[in-house]
Amino acid sequence: MSVVLATQLAMLTSCASLQPEESPLVIKDKAHSGGSVVAFSQSGNLLASGGWEGTVRLWQLPQGRETRHWLAHSDSVNGIAFLDDDRQIITAGYDGLLARRAVDGGLLQQVRTPSAITHMAADAHTDRLVTGHSDGSVRLWRATDFTLLKEQQLHKGAIKAVAIAPGATRYASSSTDGSVVLWTEDGSVQPLATPPSDAWTLAFSPDGQTLSGGTWFRLYRWDLDDGTLTTIATEHHGIIKSIQYIDNGNELASISRQTDSAVYFLDAESGEVKRRFQRHDLCGGDIAVSPDGRFLATTSDDSSVRFWLLDSEGEESE
Repeated sequence: MSVVLATQLAMLTSCASLQPEESPLVIKDKAHSGGSVVAFSQSGNLLASGGWEGTVRLWQLPQGRETRHWLAHSDSVNGIAFLDDDRQIITAGYDGLLARRAVDGGLLQQVRTPSAITHMAADAHTDRLVTGHSDGSVRLWRATDFTLLKEQQLHKGAIKAVAIAPGATRYASSSTDGSVVLWTEDGSVQPLATPPSDAWTLAFSPDGQTLSGGTWFRLYRWDLDDGTLTTIATEHHGIIKSIQYIDNGNELASISRQTDSAVYFLDAESGEVKRRFQRHDLCGGDIAVSPDGRFLATTSDDSSVRFWLLDSEGEESE
């Protein structure tokens, strides 16, 4: 058998062994001019999505029915999170605004920050909110009233991602200058091992001992005890734009962009694909799994918001 034929057969066998992509339960086309962020409420019964045009939309699950929408920002929505048992929602925009609203869209509070907000992370349980900015600064806020708790210039380039550790004991940020920094509320700052290329997304493991990131084709994993950095290959063919720990930290939900739009659940240690979902028509934007593990949601440059029912047996029993 020729080498070429053997290679072709191996490729066919490999392709045949791949599990099929799971189709969404609901696809909402033209939800945004381009999708930038998605976030579930604490109950998992609502999803909020934000887009390039600054609009926020609320979706009722499992049907995916739109319940509300409003123009929240004059530029891209770059952060979104629920507070207060699904009654309030926080959004952050490239226009520099940080806003807190009731779920009917009524404005409760608004703060204008000194520079564009490029990413946001929030933890309703610890009442903490972190914003990353285009000038390389990070800001820590009390989520419920936007009290500014800390402001630091940690990077020379724009912030790509911020993350909050469980219990809000530590925070992390990454930048276009390639740096990744671990920091605390009391002022401690620890630069982490610089990765080979920018970290586009960050997420702490549920036990707070590991920080994961995403880049072109690969995952990053920092061991926060000894500071070592591991690079993990994946089947993504583009930039891993968004990740979230699931399954008690054993897996990562992931979505990629630029030359890819794949949606996977990956083994957090090996990067192996554990579950495949239908890819978007254009670059992936953001991914979220509901706190109860019932639903998966994604958004993308193709303007759609998509929902998957992950636990069909549990939903049927309800």
